Amino acid sequence: MGRVEDVIEPVAGLVAGGEVVVLSGAGLSTESGIPDYRGASGVARRHTPMTYQMFVGDAQARRRYWARSHLGWRLMAQAAPNDGHRAVARLEHGGLVTGVITQNVDGLHTAAGSRDVVELHGRLDQVICLGCGERTPRQELDGRLRLLNPDFAGRAAAINPDGDVELDDTEVAGFRTVDCRSCGGMLKPDVVFFGETVPAGRVRDCFAMVAAARLLLVLGSSLTVLSGRRFVTAAARHGVPVVIVNQGATRGDAHALLRVDAPLGQVLPALAQRLLSVPPPGAVRVGRGFGVGRWGRW
Repeated sequence: MGRVEDVIEPVAGLVAGGEVVVLSGAGLSTESGIPDYRGASGVARRHTPMTYQMFVGDAQARRRYWARSHLGWRLMAQAAPNDGHRAVARLEHGGLVTGVITQNVDGLHTAAGSRDVVELHGRLDQVICLGCGERTPRQELDGRLRLLNPDFAGRAAAINPDGDVELDDTEVAGFRTVDCRSCGGMLKPDVVFFGETVPAGRVRDCFAMVAAARLLLVLGSSLTVLSGRRFVTAAARHGVPVVIVNQGATRGDAHALLRVDAPLGQVLPALAQRLLSVPPPGAVRVGRGFGVGRWGRW
């Protein structure tokens, strides 16, 4: 990467016109201590992420998940927004970003001050009952599990992007789980597992945001999973320019007007400072708004 000031110049020209929708992925949260799967800090996992079918159909798999997630939650709950999250919130408060679609389940966009956030895959800080549909705070469940497992001695060295940790099966064997206090139903984190469908209304809201945008700004996502990539292809169909800032190639690069390979923790704060202090010079009309007169890959 060249000088940050040089790298952000073409991005700034395109974002300057406002009406920008952000699509964020795990790469935006790595500087908050939450690794991603596929980027430069991707974790090498010994097990695949929990699927919905396994969670609801296998009591032992469910126990294993809750034991690992119980420890992972302690680390996830301590994660704080980083400079990238704060820069996105600043761009929103400055009137340039109209909304955020995030694939992350860490709640850090909201914690940083962003207001119009659609959490595509849900949030780990909430729990839902699959019986009655009641939602309760994760902190409440954490307290119940601590009381029920006072001698649980598992150790969490690092967290995974979905909020669990690596634990040996011998450390999981004695872990006890709990059910819904209201109806006795099965509890599940209020996130979309692999093999589970994102709520249709949430998806419609995201498509509507993209269709109404002047620019789609992708931050920290490899776009490997269709759940997020479909909004990039939708933007292309609607003629909405796409800018991707990510370390490493993505599956949406073919649709990108501009692709920047650079650390978000450096680019986004500099971008916010650039746009919210001095208007970018030489802006020209591009697509539905304004941007620089040239673009390319950095």
